Amino acid sequence: MEIRELRYFVAIAEELHFGKAARRLEIAQPPLSRTIARLERQLGVTLLERTSRKVTLTEAGAVLLSEGRAILGAVAAAERRTQQAAQRRPRLVLAVKSGTAGELLAKLLDAYRTEPGAAAVELCEAHQHQKLLQDGQADVALLHLPFDSTVGLDTEALYTEGQVAILPNSHALSGRSRIRMSEVTALPELPMARWPGPDGSYPEGSGAEVRNLTQLFQLIALGRTTVIMPESAGADLRRDLAAVPVLDAPPVTTVIAWPSQSRLRAVAELIRVATRL
Repeated sequence: MEIRELRYFVAIAEELHFGKAARRLEIAQPPLSRTIARLERQLGVTLLERTSRKVTLTEAGAVLLSEGRAILGAVAAAERRTQQAAQRRPRLVLAVKSGTAGELLAKLLDAYRTEPGAAAVELCEAHQHQKLLQDGQADVALLHLPFDSTVGLDTEALYTEGQVAILPNSHALSGRSRIRMSEVTALPELPMARWPGPDGSYPEGSGAEVRNLTQLFQLIALGRTTVIMPESAGADLRRDLAAVPVLDAPPVTTVIAWPSQSRLRAVAELIRVATRL
């Protein structure tokens, strides 16, 4: 298979419409149809079921879509990393979750900035860290175990901390010195907030759908939801919120993670500084 053929197929598999895929690829529809037909002949399988009304993926097509996305992501990542390695002053993209590991992040950036030949560090706030690292859109990330996946990544543990429940300051439990998970999850008026998964979809539940801490804290202050999160995320809270330690919540370990195939010297230097801190 050629990269061009994979790119054409992924476009059709995602659009499920030859005309829309052709417009997305900025090519005419006939050569697109011929390419997919040739790809099916080469593989000896049917990838798409076509009728006059719709296009659907076969089981084989669904497999190729998953594999094709991974291959195209790897190709794009290789291009970005190669170009980055040739820059006179390297630039690193550090992926972080908004509001987490704030003190560590500040210390890390300050310490790394003093290193000879330090790269410029660009922060990227996101929740899909693993995909960003694998696609080459980020070079290194601060992840939190056991919540984040580290499959295909190398990691170094930095520190471990407990978790807290974030509650409205006016709530009856906000004045407690400690609380248990069962007490937090049993609050019908404050269902647990829901974060999007790797595919962008939200898990089932009645809690608010959230994408960042600003939105989350606003909803908690309004008495719409609550959350259990690392202790460091509860530092410097708004006055209308309270952080209560959760006794039986699993500890959270913050790790610095990077793609296992990364060979950038700037990444190695940033990791060295992080583990030293």
